[in-house]
Amino acid sequence: MAGDSIDSLHTRRTLTVEGHAYSYFSLEAAAAAGLGDVSRLPYSLKVLLENLLRHENGCTVDLDQIKAVAAWLSNRRSEREIAFFPARVLMQDFTGVPAVVDLAAMRDAIAALGGDPRRINPIKPVDLVIDHSVMVDAFGNSQAFARNVELEFARNGERYAFLRWGQQAFDNFRVVPPGTGICHQVNLEYLAQVVWTDAGNGSPTAYPDTVLGTDSHTTMINGLAVLGWGVGGIEAEAAMLGQPLSMLVPEVVGFKLHGLLKEGATATDIVLTVTQMLRAHGVVGKFVEFFGPGLDQLSLPDRATIANMAPEYGATCGFFPIDAETVRFLRFSGRAAARAALVEAYAKAQGLWRGADTPAPAFSATLELDLGKVEPSIAGPRRPQDRVRLADGAAEFERQLPAMLGIDPTAEDARLRQRAPVTGTDYALTHGDVVIAAITSCTNTSNPSVMLAAGLLARNGLARGLRAKPWVKTSLAPGSQVVTDYLRAAGLDRDLGALGFDLVGYGCTTCIGNSGPLPEPVAQAVEAGDLVVCAVLSGNRNFEGRVHSQVRANYLASPPLVVAYALAGSIRRDLTSTPLGMGADGTPVYLRDIWPSNREIRETVDRVLSADMFRRRYADVFTGDPHWQAIAMSAGLTYGWDGTSTYVKRPPYFDGMPPAPGALDDIAGARPLAILGDSVTTDHISPAGSIKADSPAGRYLIEHGVQPADFNSYGARRGNHEVMMRGTFANIRLRNEMAPGTTGGVTRYMPDGAPMSIYDAAMRYKAAGVPLVVVAGKEYGTGSSRDWAAKGTLLLGVRAVLVESFERIHRSNLVGMGVLPLQFRDGATRRTLGLDGSEVFDIAGIAGGITPRMDVSVRIARADGRVETIVVRCRIDTLDEVEYYRHGGILQCVLRTLSRAG
Repeated sequence: MAGDSIDSLHTRRTLTVEGHAYSYFSLEAAAAAGLGDVSRLPYSLKVLLENLLRHENGCTVDLDQIKAVAAWLSNRRSEREIAFFPARVLMQDFTGVPAVVDLAAMRDAIAALGGDPRRINPIKPVDLVIDHSVMVDAFGNSQAFARNVELEFARNGERYAFLRWGQQAFDNFRVVPPGTGICHQVNLEYLAQVVWTDAGNGSPTAYPDTVLGTDSHTTMINGLAVLGWGVGGIEAEAAMLGQPLSMLVPEVVGFKLHGLLKEGATATDIVLTVTQMLRAHGVVGKFVEFFGPGLDQLSLPDRATIANMAPEYGATCGFFPIDAETVRFLRFSGRAAARAALVEAYAKAQGLWRGADTPAPAFSATLELDLGKVEPSIAGPRRPQDRVRLADGAAEFERQLPAMLGIDPTAEDARLRQRAPVTGTDYALTHGDVVIAAITSCTNTSNPSVMLAAGLLARNGLARGLRAKPWVKTSLAPGSQVVTDYLRAAGLDRDLGALGFDLVGYGCTTCIGNSGPLPEPVAQAVEAGDLVVCAVLSGNRNFEGRVHSQVRANYLASPPLVVAYALAGSIRRDLTSTPLGMGADGTPVYLRDIWPSNREIRETVDRVLSADMFRRRYADVFTGDPHWQAIAMSAGLTYGWDGTSTYVKRPPYFDGMPPAPGALDDIAGARPLAILGDSVTTDHISPAGSIKADSPAGRYLIEHGVQPADFNSYGARRGNHEVMMRGTFANIRLRNEMAPGTTGGVTRYMPDGAPMSIYDAAMRYKAAGVPLVVVAGKEYGTGSSRDWAAKGTLLLGVRAVLVESFERIHRSNLVGMGVLPLQFRDGATRRTLGLDGSEVFDIAGIAGGITPRMDVSVRIARADGRVETIVVRCRIDTLDEVEYYRHGGILQCVLRTLSRAG
């Protein structure tokens, strides 16, 4: 708690705001006490510095850590490890359900160790927003929302009953029911306070609001000057139990914005440009902080749009400092006037306030962007950073089409001109046709300017006689109920609905693979023609196999461009030079003819939005609709596990766990389970979308009486480890170099080389007592912060993962599950070593004790008798991570600590 600091620098001060006194830990006082001038620190590092001052206890946080942050200015980088205590934790239900499952299992385990189950209880406030379970089954009509809600509750009754148990069983744990909004938008519009307060002895303590979330897009709240980012569920569980997040003092890359956005460009186009620039620069594991006069031209939702996609540009966070726009948004979104006043006063007292005349902080490196040079863009067909100018989109698809079909681009091949008739219609599909157009995802549906632009474009298109193409599955999934309020106030909900963009749900839908099935005739045509069809979505993720298993090309775009592509019906149409279609008067209609002006968009935003919309919608945010209230809620300190449930199952992580960890050992005789390429995402590793009947997970469900129609999704079944481990490495687009020419989670069992599923091979290895390794290329584990990418890896028997480079969150998650992350050194790769999967690996140097980022040796014995030894880097980066690995995982470490304390 804030009052527990030993405050060796005597920094506690009092701030009085509107007659109320608050304690705070003053950065200015710390500087005067000998810390030195910290005024030029990036704002994000000032937040970390305050966090250390407030939590200084001489052990977990000591004066050396405080001095290390202040000393950052000398070299603008540091290798010093610090402890970070977030103010709160944010969850969505896909990652939240398994986290609560783990907590319930920890209560069982601590009781078995003789401890008090009540000690397993969130110490930090936790908010779980149910937003990932709604699927787009019904669409294109006014009843779609009601139908999808009915299906959501029918499919997820067990999960929701479990969460309602958690509501009553755990303190400091709140659940925002389904149908309310996306967690990041609810966080932006309601949960976040910018300056948090704790009751203390005497006056309350004020300090920066900080958050860790179990979704990588937690960074969206950085747009509101709240420092936070996504972590795995296992790290979030430790944080809510009062454990710090161990991290290195990061480099901070400054991104200067200046200039004015030109006509036709949107906040989405800014963020796609920023993403491309920062990916090219390289910001993995770093903070990004935005500065410059361009910030004064960005609304708070524009900033949130840019911050949201920090995982896509690879940064830990994308931070905007507190300024007048921050305070304006707090007031406008219905926060208490007293809170807004406290935020301004506190920020100014702490040197956290940015004004037009404030000098720029010092940064490790800087980039800059003239907003006036931002052009309308899309990104795809596979990665968010692959931005393409709208004018070049059609040509770029043509260039990439041969590769997506596996065709020599220099050859004349009839498959490039393939067409497939759609049964019962007068049209046929071909490559590049848009079969999904979805206004979805937290990135853009939080931003009134782009949402109203979509509505205005729809209105203008309707007036000219345009309609969406009949093969396009259209949907509107806003991030909060406020969005439909202001669309309705503008009368634009009717225009969007007339083009098929009816409300389908409030939640993450298409962007996370909950796009639902394509209409059967369209699906059959895609299969029959082996077509490369497209999805256009206003989301942040477009990785292979994520949006829909039949859609191979996925493009991110602004909401108005989503509508435009629904009208055009094909990605192969250049929207800047060719008509969207023919108008009612028989003349061609171009995008430029119906695109609303920046002035019209701005005036519409000012006219239809009001603070009352936010106050009304969030007045009873935790109540839920009649479906939610009707769910039976069990009681009890520990959970009564249902052995027949296929949704919620007690995990095996703590089975037979001794009171103290055993000695570390080297890994001997390990076989490769998979050898993978570059940019393997957590989507590739951890299942998220639909479950195929002929997959190991599908067969498990059928064996347990679940029919394919009731499979739901992998995400909805994350509370059942049996389903999830069977889906690990089972993504339909995963290519295992051990099994050339195959996709979808196939490997070869060694030493006989028999082909089989990765899950089946892993179980055979486990039965034989053979440890496993996974080998891969660069950027391993990019994408969503899925703890199941690490949990599934562990449960398959993988002891180590050896790659060229890791994405931040997944590396941490592997350590948190007791899996050893290793990184190639000295130019070695799977290719330079010529690995084919027949090798045996011995990893030595662990048994002698691990130190952060130490070198270990890997002995590789080949099938022909040749042996070589290479040196690799152990990517256990901090002393806390060493301790987690020694215990077999972070949760085991926390559990033993709490058991002893009890």
